[in-house]
Amino acid sequence: MSIPTPTLLDRFCRYARINTEAVEGSKTYPSSPGQLELGRMLLGELKELGLADAQQSEFGIVMATIPATVSGKPTIAWIAHVDTSPETTGKNVKPIVHANYDGKDIVLPGNPAKVIRFADSPDLQKCVGKTIVTTDGTTLLGADNKAGVAVIMETAAYLVKNTSIPHGPIRIVFTCDEEIGHGVDHADPKEIGAVVGYTLDGMGQGEIEAETFSADKALVTIRGVNIHPSIAKGRMVNSIRLAGLFLDRLPRTSLTPETTEGRLGFIHPYKMEGGVAETQLHLLLRDFITSKLGEEAELLRTIARTIEAEYPGASIEVKIEQQYRNMADGMKSEPRAVEYALEAIRRAGLQPKLGSIRGGTDGSQLTAKGLPTPNLSTAEHNLHSPLEWTCLEEMQSAVKVLVELAQVWAK
Repeated sequence: MSIPTPTLLDRFCRYARINTEAVEGSKTYPSSPGQLELGRMLLGELKELGLADAQQSEFGIVMATIPATVSGKPTIAWIAHVDTSPETTGKNVKPIVHANYDGKDIVLPGNPAKVIRFADSPDLQKCVGKTIVTTDGTTLLGADNKAGVAVIMETAAYLVKNTSIPHGPIRIVFTCDEEIGHGVDHADPKEIGAVVGYTLDGMGQGEIEAETFSADKALVTIRGVNIHPSIAKGRMVNSIRLAGLFLDRLPRTSLTPETTEGRLGFIHPYKMEGGVAETQLHLLLRDFITSKLGEEAELLRTIARTIEAEYPGASIEVKIEQQYRNMADGMKSEPRAVEYALEAIRRAGLQPKLGSIRGGTDGSQLTAKGLPTPNLSTAEHNLHSPLEWTCLEEMQSAVKVLVELAQVWAK
């Protein structure tokens, strides 16, 4: 059955133009005002659909319920986040639509040095003749996760209009600040009220992911001794140089994002700031086996102790912050979460692919809180980058999967 999606492309582009970049270290929640702005837009659209219980919390989280068309069926939840990654600016996003993509390299006009190369993009090679949406090369696109937001909203509009489709209650949840690890800080599974959730936050089409990295974040603070360089001999301890030593002693040919794939974890330094007196390193610790995060943290502490011994005037503090945990264990409590998604993907005419995420989603933390929440595809490609792109037809297939998923749960 073909499912019309007349407003899907327009929805996505409208949502993408709103700057919802998350701000790491912010003292507010959500961390940026654009997230509240997009939330208000979504709230208005949900109310226009007739979802009477639609609301936006003081923390910007938007929830609503698509009423059941058959009684006595389990409640499920569809979840996406409105924020975008701080790794690339989300200000003044200009989506560019490439209809009937011709299979050539895509030069992004806002910065011609940014080129999405056909030969380097296996996913793009599958989309010749389809509709591609890119940035202009000066910002990210925000398909992560506004493609998911648009897919959920388009599916909601379709189900509200077609009440003959059998389904139980469906909860819609739009969260904030997922990209900085706080997506479900103020999302209570009891308030969501579902037996399972599904994040719409994945690549390509036909994929379901029920395993993620476990994740911690490390803040390494290196304190030295600052003094005027003219009298520094034997007295100055330059924390910038010690930061360089610290990074140099991390593994180079293993345990890095550049050298690992599949189920191998890594330590990823992603930010450095400071001066002679104090320098801070921000690092991500990732592994599918949660216990290995402790080993990675201990490696950081060992490097710190070694440098302190070599430079007595220095002190190095390593702080570890838990971010999220592998959702695989939580899936065992509700096997239908994955089984029914696989069936829905098949019913949508796709070949399902069960995989693992070398990252995390809101589903990681919701699963840890007791709501099993695997992740479904929504056409996200080249995430967090000016080379980010999405495919309209893949988003359309995600809508079809959700319509089938609603019916599978109503069997």
